Amino acid sequence: MRSRQYGPDLTPPWKKTAPAPEVPAEADLVVEEVTTGFCGAVIRCEKTAQGPVVTLEDRFGKHRVFPMEPRGFLLEGRVVTLVRPSSPAAARSAPARTASGSVAVPGARARVARAGRIYVEGRHDAELVERVWGDDLRIEGVVVEYLEGIDDLPAIVADFAPAPDARLGVLVDHLVPGSKESRIAEQVSDPCVLVVGHPYIDVWEAVKPSAVGIRAWPKVPRGQDWKTGVCRGLGWPENTGAAWQRILASVHSYRDLEPALLGRVEELIDFVTDVGDA
Repeated sequence: MRSRQYGPDLTPPWKKTAPAPEVPAEADLVVEEVTTGFCGAVIRCEKTAQGPVVTLEDRFGKHRVFPMEPRGFLLEGRVVTLVRPSSPAAARSAPARTASGSVAVPGARARVARAGRIYVEGRHDAELVERVWGDDLRIEGVVVEYLEGIDDLPAIVADFAPAPDARLGVLVDHLVPGSKESRIAEQVSDPCVLVVGHPYIDVWEAVKPSAVGIRAWPKVPRGQDWKTGVCRGLGWPENTGAAWQRILASVHSYRDLEPALLGRVEELIDFVTDVGDA
C-alpha cells in the first residue's frame, strides 16, 4: 500500500537523515572511519567491482581499506561522504603535513616555551625527535633536552622540581624488564613525571632498516660497543658520528621510524602539554 502523503518513500520527513557533505578524498586528507574509529591519511582511491574504496594510513604506518560509503567518515568531527577527486590536480592541493604526520600550520609562530620539558638520553635521540616532531614541538612550546645518560635520573627529576603546570617527560633507551634502565626508571614515582621507553639498545635501531637501505640491524655481541659493532657489521667506516649522520639523513617522516618509538614520543608530548592551556 502506498501512502498518499509520503509517496513511494514511506519514511516520514522528520526521520530522514540529511545528506552529508561530499569531500574529495585527496592525498593526505586525514579522516576517521565512523564504524571502526580508524584514523589516517588518504593514500589512494581505487575503483573496484564493489564500488570505490579508499586506503588510509595511520601515523604508525598501518594501512586499512574502506568502502567510500555515504556518511562513512568523520572530518574534523563532522560526518562526511568521501568521493573520488575530480582530477589529479585536486589531489595535489591537499593540505601539507609535517614530518610527524600532523597537518602543517602555514606561518605559525613558535609558542613561548612551556615550563614542562621532555628529556631524552643523548644527542642522537634529541636530533631524531627534532627531525620528525620539530614543527609540532615549536607550535606546542615544548623543549627537548638531552641528558647524556640516565644513571642520575632520580636526582635530575628532583632538581627539575616537576609540578602540575611543569610536567616532565623522559624517553629512555632499552626500557625492557630487568634492564638497568628499567630499575632506574622505577625509582621515579612523581605523578607529574612520565618515564617511557622503547626496546632498542640505541635510538639508531628505532629507524627502520628499509629507510637506511639495509636488510636489518646487525647483531652485536655482548661486551662490544654497540654503535661500533653496527658499523663493522654493515661494512661502514668505524666512525659513529658519520654513521649517525648517514642514518639521520635517511629519516624524512614518521614513516621511517618504528611504531615502538612513535607511540612513546606522542605519549610524552600529550603528557607535557596536558596542563590546561590558557
